[in-house]
Amino acid sequence: MTGDPEKLLSEALRAQATRAPADTSPVGYGLLSGSDLPPALRPQEPTHRVIEDVGQVPATLILLLALVLGLAAGAVVGLMTLL
Repeated sequence: MTGDPEKLLSEALRAQATRAPADTSPVGYGLLSGSDLPPALRPQEPTHRVIEDVGQVPATLILLLALVLGLAAGAVVGLMTLL
């Protein structure tokens, strides 16, 4: 039983496929939404625009964060050079 693993796998899959029952489901688009109608025949559903209040981050906050991160990185590098 030390044959080629790919050959063993293909034989196992082939044997499993011959024992599987035939698919009796009707042929359709197979959509997860459950609607087998073509998009042109489906009734149009109204869409609603969601208005999201997203505030912008002020530029001063970004610059302050960059400054703090730069100082922290410089402190770590300076400490590592002293060791």
